[in-house]
Amino acid sequence: MSTKATTQVAVLGAGPGGYAAAFMAADLGLEVSLIDVEANPGGVCLYRGCIPSKALLHVAKIINEARDAQAHGVTFGEPVIDIAKVRESAENVVKQMTSGLGQLSRARKINYIQGRAHLVDPKTLAVFGHDGKESILRAEYTVLAAGSRPARFGPLIDSPRIMNSTGALKLEDVPETLLLIGGGYIGLELGTVYAALGSQVTVVEMTDGLLPGADRDLVKPLHHRLEGKFHEILLNTKVVSMAEQKGGIKVVLEGPDVKKATRVFDKVLVSIGRKPNSSGLGLKSTKVVVNDRGFIEVDDQLRTAEPNIFAIGDLVGNPMLAHKASHEGRVAAQVIAGENVAFEPLAIPAVVFTDPEIAWCGLTENEATAQGRNVQITRYPWSASGRATTMDRMEGLTKILTDPETHQILGMGICGTGAGELIAEGTLAIEMGALASDLDLTIHPHPTLSETVMESAAALFGTSTHIYRPLKKKS
Repeated sequence: MSTKATTQVAVLGAGPGGYAAAFMAADLGLEVSLIDVEANPGGVCLYRGCIPSKALLHVAKIINEARDAQAHGVTFGEPVIDIAKVRESAENVVKQMTSGLGQLSRARKINYIQGRAHLVDPKTLAVFGHDGKESILRAEYTVLAAGSRPARFGPLIDSPRIMNSTGALKLEDVPETLLLIGGGYIGLELGTVYAALGSQVTVVEMTDGLLPGADRDLVKPLHHRLEGKFHEILLNTKVVSMAEQKGGIKVVLEGPDVKKATRVFDKVLVSIGRKPNSSGLGLKSTKVVVNDRGFIEVDDQLRTAEPNIFAIGDLVGNPMLAHKASHEGRVAAQVIAGENVAFEPLAIPAVVFTDPEIAWCGLTENEATAQGRNVQITRYPWSASGRATTMDRMEGLTKILTDPETHQILGMGICGTGAGELIAEGTLAIEMGALASDLDLTIHPHPTLSETVMESAAALFGTSTHIYRPLKKKS
């Protein structure tokens, strides 16, 4: 569609936050222009992030389950992997979902502009279309949803053998040896894919544990399983230098468990986090405030210091999650439409789609300790779950954090297969102000993994059916 001279709402960026904001604004009767470099909405998440990575993780799951089936008396031959077809399958998922969003955008009569834009002043945008033409768009309100990009680090060199998450998802080949720099969720998910496809994966993490920030009891089962899937996991270790040589990247490592400091890897995947795309938006022509970390400052209605400009998603800070951005986008649109709403969730779920998955919401044990907050924690081991036992996936754990006096649920954490599907119950419980007794009294279907949530709640009262942990009697 052609660029309009004026619009009520302009949204810069069509990722999960941007298109959610645009769709909500249109649903509320506002005239909307949505601007993005891609032909259809979707953003990094759909084109180069969560969706293609999950498609590849599904392939990895199939491969791993086929190998693990030997324990159940079923043996398959080694898989024959057609990388081109694996890549094509993931690309088809992306095309299907983004084209669907394009149809939804057109159905809502949104003026979708393929191109880039920046603010000239608080109510004027310079738009550079995909066709190379420049135009001016006057907007009563603007929603900034430009997302984020992979962060860089010191010793990085320019080489086709060095990938960020975007490059890794292209799956150009399966390197024999792969160095993964960073033990965060993006790196571990991609490392899981490459290990399943046949790469010998070495992980280097600067801190003393994988997934820094996540509760250690949730990470422990994952770490143990990855030790059997990855070639090596090196903690408290950093990359001192990198240099390209014939046949690979020479890397010098430094850490307490590094037995061989200098090594050569076929490829290197750098995954040390993401940075907000707050530069290049023309913010200096406005009152919008950007902090020293590059995040845009907003209030609980996602409004910036410039009253008619809103910012959402990765631009406004952690957690950098698609579902958080989507809800922020919807709130921003509702505020623009005159509704009295605010973004004030009690819990934002986070999921790491490794094998096993890790998910949490609300208050974590690490946060409670840092705050000096007194909480009661109950844990239910999946070794006591009938469903987990039938699946031979008993390494899991479900934990609940409650207020010691009221038993109100403050947080939940799960490690295990399907944890990402289970955590929504904990998120709803926190948002509804539920008590542990509410989960305990809710009949869960048997045999399912969801029962671990119910039993973890029952453990608070010493009445979990499948574990015997009676309450200590008060003296």
